[in-house]
Amino acid sequence: MEKTLLANPGTTASCPARARKWSNSQPADLAHMGQSREDPTGIEAFAMPVSALPRTGSDPVLLKAPAPLGTVANSLRASDGQLQAKAPAKPPRTPSFELPDASERPATYCELVPRVPCVQGTSLSQSCPEPEAPWWEAEEDEEEENRCFTRPQAEISFCPPDTPSCLLGPQNRPLEPQVLHTLRGLFLEHHPGSTALHLLLVDCQATGLLGVTRDQRDNMGVSSGLELLTLPHGCRLRLELLERHETLALAGALAVLGCSGPLEERAAALRGLVELALALRPGAAGDLPGLAAVMGALLMPQVRGEQGVEEAGVRVTGKTGEEACAGLFSQVSRLEHTWRQLRRSHTEAALAFEQELKPLMRALDEGAGPCDPGEVALPHVAPMVRLLEGEEVAGPLDESCERLLRTLHGARHMARDAPKFRKVAAQRLRGFRPNPELREALTTGFLRRLLWGSRGAGAPRAERFEKFQRVLGVLSQRLEPDS
Repeated sequence: MEKTLLANPGTTASCPARARKWSNSQPADLAHMGQSREDPTGIEAFAMPVSALPRTGSDPVLLKAPAPLGTVANSLRASDGQLQAKAPAKPPRTPSFELPDASERPATYCELVPRVPCVQGTSLSQSCPEPEAPWWEAEEDEEEENRCFTRPQAEISFCPPDTPSCLLGPQNRPLEPQVLHTLRGLFLEHHPGSTALHLLLVDCQATGLLGVTRDQRDNMGVSSGLELLTLPHGCRLRLELLERHETLALAGALAVLGCSGPLEERAAALRGLVELALALRPGAAGDLPGLAAVMGALLMPQVRGEQGVEEAGVRVTGKTGEEACAGLFSQVSRLEHTWRQLRRSHTEAALAFEQELKPLMRALDEGAGPCDPGEVALPHVAPMVRLLEGEEVAGPLDESCERLLRTLHGARHMARDAPKFRKVAAQRLRGFRPNPELREALTTGFLRRLLWGSRGAGAPRAERFEKFQRVLGVLSQRLEPDS
């Protein structure tokens, strides 16, 4: 059948698979190879010698002797009278002629078109282009890092725009059980170190430390969100970070109070939060806003036991001693059986929480904790943000003045060292490839919709937090009622 088709060119031309007129495999037909065709991408354009090809554009001239006519004819002749290869694909607009030893010689300075190495004997790294680096690994221009302050154009928000969620539907109710079950399984699949890097990535984006575009820099007048936080027109960013801190703390408390199973299940949830806080501390991931949110969940009145009353009195109500105990007496025994089970079953986590994490968090809140770039990738911004938004400093007058000065001094150093923090954060995240679902689950927009639903997410911030605090109180009472 194949020989019959080759013998009758007219039959071949009428077949859809052979739209072009193919030349016979006889040497006599090679005399017409230099003539122009209607379709220059056909087999004739590839089979002709290099010297017969016209120059296009700025292609370099490669002096190469044309192959003898007999050699070309032998390459086109097959044993059964057919061509050896199929018609090749359409060539690129930028032709790349390569010398016979292109794979052995290094590229030269005057070479305009990069040589493509041969497929045979070529490693994967040479034959395939490297994938594009993610935005958090992009190098910062030195001019952008050393730019001076310019007049701001508009207030900037680093919250990602609302996009279709892969975990929530377009319209969702608060605390959907199926979504909570999916999130629980998602967090159990990742160890605390991986979850800490996911949280660091989202916090760096929300703070404006990584992923800031040139237009955003021009609009805010500085090159980093850490600098914007200290300026008058950074009010929107400060409010967003305050809401993110409180929303993450509420979500962490929900992870414990939402466990309606046995006591050991709640103790395991407490241990998971403690291990996440250890993975976020300085020297590890170095995400201090994430650490503050997790510790805020562990020290929340509905979660903590008797061991956390003193710290919570300072952090939540601004009171100490008998006044704090009297004001929070109804919450003293909250989940006390759970904390006792934690100390019994997970002793190392309980000791780390009492002896390392609580003193560290107290020092950070007072402006005396570690804040040097290197061991810290993202500094603790909550005290400075609260201060600039008009919240009073808790404690006696003399102590509050010292704390105020330390906070302002730390804010100045934080803005000055913003390029160093950016480099440290990018180094922590180099080579990290996040899970899309876990990354979304840690964003502020997702958590807002999860806790308050798609309709309640747009309510005023104070009203939303007050209602959810009452929800957590009800959950806490159901788990361990007051005696």
